[in-house]
Amino acid sequence: MRNILKSFDEKFILLINERMKTKFLDRFMVKFTNFGSAVFISVFTFIIIIFGNEDWRNTGIQAATTLAISQSITYGLKSLLGRERPYNILKNLNTFGIVLKDYSFPSGHTSASFSLATTIALNKPVLSVLVLTIALIVGISRVYLGVHYPTDVVAGMVLGVGSAVLVHLYIFSYVVRFINSLAI
Repeated sequence: MRNILKSFDEKFILLINERMKTKFLDRFMVKFTNFGSAVFISVFTFIIIIFGNEDWRNTGIQAATTLAISQSITYGLKSLLGRERPYNILKNLNTFGIVLKDYSFPSGHTSASFSLATTIALNKPVLSVLVLTIALIVGISRVYLGVHYPTDVVAGMVLGVGSAVLVHLYIFSYVVRFINSLAI
């Protein structure tokens, strides 16, 4: 099984990182990947909480809860598993000068973007296609930039979606009760 996943990763990273390479995508992916960064995701979530109406504020609080769970799991797995970044293993990857100090598995940008996108999709279904497409492109950008293997991205997707569904269905009502208990 391990050899099958390794073969899958190596074939698909070369397909996305090498064969899809264009000048447009080089500029686009370097910028677009930032939609999954901790700074963007955090700022966007807090803007929703602070400036949104009650419905959007609840979505923002749900997103913050989801992100706390998904990112804790993501960075715990990164530390526990210690998978090297693909550009440290594979020769001739297009890395765009990006050098990261943490580990590769799972993709934090992807888990964060799918956490936020899935939370929005569950609460605002009319935005589902838009937000999930943005999250998917963030995931693809991580492979395009040579900083993640495809299985890192798939794991990030599963973590993000799973965390969002778990919070939406089972945890958020407890968070609301806790917040209301703090209100004077």
